[in-house]
Amino acid sequence: MDTATPATDTPATPAAPAAPAAPAAPAATERRRSCGWRIARNIALALVGLIVAIWLVLYITKGRFLKHPFERFVGGQTHRPVTVAGDFQLYFAPFRIKFLAEKMTITNPGWATKPYLFQAERIDTRIAPLSLIWGKRRLYWLDLANGAVDLEWNAAHTANTWTFSDKKGGKPLEFPRIDVATVRGTTVRYRDPRMQLLADLRVEDIRSTDARIGKAVGVDGDGTIRGTPFRVTAQLLSPDATVNRGRNQLVARAWAAHNIVDVSGTLPSIAGIEGVPLQTRARGRNLSELLGIIGVVIPNTRSYRLKAQLVQQGQDYVFTRMSGTVGKSDVAGKLTITNGDRLHLDSVLTTRSLDIVDAAPFIGYNPDIVATKGAIAAAAATGAAPQRIMPDAELPIETMRRFDADLKWTIGVVRSRNLPISNIDMTLNLDRGRLALSPLSFAMARGNVASDVVFDTRQRPTAVSYDIRLAPTPMGRLLAGYGVAEAGTTGTIKGRIKLDGRGDSIHDSLSTAAGRIAFVMPQGQLWTRNVQLAELDLGTFVQKMFEDKLKKPVEVNCGLIGFTVRNGVAAADPILIDTTKNVIVGRGGFSFRTEAIDLAFRADGKKFSLFSGQSPVGVGGVFAGPKLNVISDQLLGRAGAGLGLALVATPVAGILAFVDVGDAKSAACGPVLAGATAKAQRTTKGNARDDVGKGTTAKDESGKASGGEKKDQRKKFLGIF
Repeated sequence: MDTATPATDTPATPAAPAAPAAPAAPAATERRRSCGWRIARNIALALVGLIVAIWLVLYITKGRFLKHPFERFVGGQTHRPVTVAGDFQLYFAPFRIKFLAEKMTITNPGWATKPYLFQAERIDTRIAPLSLIWGKRRLYWLDLANGAVDLEWNAAHTANTWTFSDKKGGKPLEFPRIDVATVRGTTVRYRDPRMQLLADLRVEDIRSTDARIGKAVGVDGDGTIRGTPFRVTAQLLSPDATVNRGRNQLVARAWAAHNIVDVSGTLPSIAGIEGVPLQTRARGRNLSELLGIIGVVIPNTRSYRLKAQLVQQGQDYVFTRMSGTVGKSDVAGKLTITNGDRLHLDSVLTTRSLDIVDAAPFIGYNPDIVATKGAIAAAAATGAAPQRIMPDAELPIETMRRFDADLKWTIGVVRSRNLPISNIDMTLNLDRGRLALSPLSFAMARGNVASDVVFDTRQRPTAVSYDIRLAPTPMGRLLAGYGVAEAGTTGTIKGRIKLDGRGDSIHDSLSTAAGRIAFVMPQGQLWTRNVQLAELDLGTFVQKMFEDKLKKPVEVNCGLIGFTVRNGVAAADPILIDTTKNVIVGRGGFSFRTEAIDLAFRADGKKFSLFSGQSPVGVGGVFAGPKLNVISDQLLGRAGAGLGLALVATPVAGILAFVDVGDAKSAACGPVLAGATAKAQRTTKGNARDDVGKGTTAKDESGKASGGEKKDQRKKFLGIF
């Protein structure tokens, strides 16, 4: 039998898994990378080839074809037209940029007075290429021939030529680092219309190596400031720092109008001084000549030496720590000059000791003439007539209207042989031609003087007001310089001068003045020798002289020396001094016009005196040379009468001519102490006085005797009254 293998369901053998496919990304990446490197290589090669081609083209052509693109590019950066009129080269030589330009100019803004900010015959330099992209600009070497720079401010002082922008605060010119340089024939012009300053400067030739100049660079030149010529020399002591835009140590000296000014300091840039402390020193023969350069008028002074620290802030030029001497007087303080629409000075000054000669300019005298030739010669130098002492120099009207000023000045003591003045406190204000010394106060002989003086040049002619007030002052101290000792003198004096006039000089203003002058003496004592000559009581004077009692005091009950001033002529109104023994009265006056004095004083005794001249003491002459006339016509007449009586009668009869019966009436001191006019004066019994002036001089302008006086009263005084 056939044996058959039974069929069975045998499971199928599973198929082997397929092998994963190889990733395609790495190959593609590699292919792309390889392709990228080839492209980069090709680009690099192309760039290198382009650079080489450019370098080659530039080297062959010297880059001369880039002249106009260069002018447009630099002009756009500086906002100024830039022109190269001569040869131009700009290329790599081989790796440094060579730049050469002949007859190159950079134009100024349209408002400037010169066409070019910068011009040069030739500029030849090598530039570090990368320094043009970042960092500090660097020149390997520079050869500059005949360069000229014009630095100007506009009229409004809001823009300058070296700021490369039409907008305020534009970028100024910056200096690059220069390793090796040769600079020849450089000039700089600086103009500031606000200061009215124009300077033309010449810079010494410069040679440097390794970014170091090695020596100071000198500058010299000349110019004008407010129409005054000057010359200047300067040195840049740190030129290496300057070319590297570092610290710029500068010293300069200028000569102008007989003045020498030294300036030194460290500048942050070669063209900027704002906010920089500068040490200044000035000396000269007359401080008014220095300030006159900037249009400021002050009285003439003697030679001066001053130093200060100057800082300029915008329109302000501030001088602090100022100290020095003017003449033989010291001065210290602060001064600010504001150069705005109107020039303004603001100063605070202190003087410890003022020489009286140095004060002469304040009343119009030249102090040098006063010191060497005296007040009369100084007055003559101002145009005054011979033998006059009041200055006749006119005020500088137009100049006073061009600037304003404020001054606060304190003075410790005035060195004077005759005037004991100290503690001066003066406030001055000048406003568009109106000059006010208000207040002006000082101490004099333990008394105080307060005054207000105004010169208003805005009125034509100048309106002048004098108001001077003397507080009670010891007469012994006040007159000590004139031979009056303090011991035994307890009398005081107070007074006021109030005058108003018109004129452009002190003399003219007083020659037209009207007002009143009054000095009052309250009760006190005076040395006999100080008043006895005025009383001319010969019996008492001789008796005390032989008895050596000249210092015995004379009692003053009250006294008034008063004048009414009309049209420049002062008339006694009244002169009345009441003592325990006499009544002293005076007549006449003086003239501010001619400076003539025409006064007479007499003393009427209250008691019987045997030997009494009883004739006036005349004071004549002029302010500069007053004359005392003790032997008057009346005294000579009495002497003649006495001699006649002695001859025809007996010697005893001759004495009768000198007898004073003692009929003088005592004065009521109320009106005297009030400074009242003559019409208000009374005797102690209340009666009107008929022995004092009526506010008129004895002669009018025609030379005739003025009215208001009784005939017998005029006979008591000198014939000129």
